[in-house]
Amino acid sequence: MQPAAPSPATNGHAHAPPVKVPLVTEPMNIFASLKAARANVLSIIPAIATRQPMVSGRTGKRWHMVMDPDAIRSMLLENLENYPKSLVTKNLLRPAIGESLFIAEGAHWRWQRRTAAPVFSHRNVMALAPTMTAAAERSCARITEAGPRAVDMAADMVRTTFDIIADVTFSDDGTFDADVVHRGIDAYISDAGKISLFDILGLPDWVPRPGRIMSGGSVSAMKRVADEAVEARRARGPEGVPDLLDLLIAGEDPETNRKMDTAELRDNLLTFIVAGHETTALTLAWSLYLCAYDQGVQDRARAEAQSVLQGRAATGEDVSKLPYIRQIIDEALRLYPPAGMISRTAQVADTLCGREVRPGDTVIIPIYALHRNHLLWEDPDSFRPDRFADRKAVPRYAYLPFGDGPRICIGASFALQEAVIILATLLSRFRFTPVAGRDPEPVMILTLRPEGGVWLEAEPV
Repeated sequence: MQPAAPSPATNGHAHAPPVKVPLVTEPMNIFASLKAARANVLSIIPAIATRQPMVSGRTGKRWHMVMDPDAIRSMLLENLENYPKSLVTKNLLRPAIGESLFIAEGAHWRWQRRTAAPVFSHRNVMALAPTMTAAAERSCARITEAGPRAVDMAADMVRTTFDIIADVTFSDDGTFDADVVHRGIDAYISDAGKISLFDILGLPDWVPRPGRIMSGGSVSAMKRVADEAVEARRARGPEGVPDLLDLLIAGEDPETNRKMDTAELRDNLLTFIVAGHETTALTLAWSLYLCAYDQGVQDRARAEAQSVLQGRAATGEDVSKLPYIRQIIDEALRLYPPAGMISRTAQVADTLCGREVRPGDTVIIPIYALHRNHLLWEDPDSFRPDRFADRKAVPRYAYLPFGDGPRICIGASFALQEAVIILATLLSRFRFTPVAGRDPEPVMILTLRPEGGVWLEAEPV
């Protein structure tokens, strides 16, 4: 289905595709699945899922993995209400982000989405671009300062994108302690991310979770800091370019005129911070790993970036003039989607790919396997940015880095603009090469991270 020409292997990588997750070749019982999921959620995906439209099984309860674009379209678009987010997903995230946009269902989700959608309009996202440009400059300064030694670009990208989200959320007005929030998010992701057997079995929230107790203190500190910042901003009002908090406070549901209260504002801001910095950082870290892995791609991207930027950092206006940089990001999102798997719980009887789905079944879209499915992609494990030279040739529900349907990620345009600005700026100024023996390992707990970091040598050009 992908007519893209293979890029010439300029670096001896012709026969070794970039790092990937080893998928399962034998069926697993519930305890083996749990053990595997705690180490790497993606490791429970059967390898056959990359060659079939649908795979079903039973591990405690019935489950189905769906890789067929038409069936996925039916779940995410046509029959959205019949496939709400699964209990596991909600139980994992609710303690940190409450009933925010990411978790809410039905009417409660709809009014929040209507209120928040204008916040991410093209005009508002463009107005936040200078913050992204400044953060890209600071990243370049840190890399230069590190001198000729290797840098963990995954860690630097987390720092860069967290700076941006803290800045565009609270515009650094002194009321927001970014470190407390960063610590709270890190503690929560590392503790809560270890999938609890209780969550898989769907036990109610009041049953204590072993991993969740530890992060409770950091999470309440994070919420307290965010509450104080929201209240201080309400009292002060906006100044200068409105940031995300100003825009959300001003936002109201066009149908009911309802506005968000402090808890709703806080939960949605924390959702934007949690969802909005790590996912983009991961996309950038994997993009840099892939550019170091294929120097031919990197050279072509650098030539494009240098011709547009002429020595300066990229801005919002440059994004549309950097199509190849965007293709690299799209291909990194295909190979290493930050949300590598989404699960839903069927509410009514249905038929997907000619197979019976019963109420209560867990229906999983393993985005990692969808993006590497041999029925949908030519040579799916290879890194080929040219697949995205013609976006219209990519079947819509075969490529879901941001989900799709009414619940498509609200911040997708923000994330893509940020990623293009940062990647173009870095590639225009440095040549990145891999450190021998330090390949990252793709591991998904809540998001698909490069375990061990992305260690690259950066040589100024």
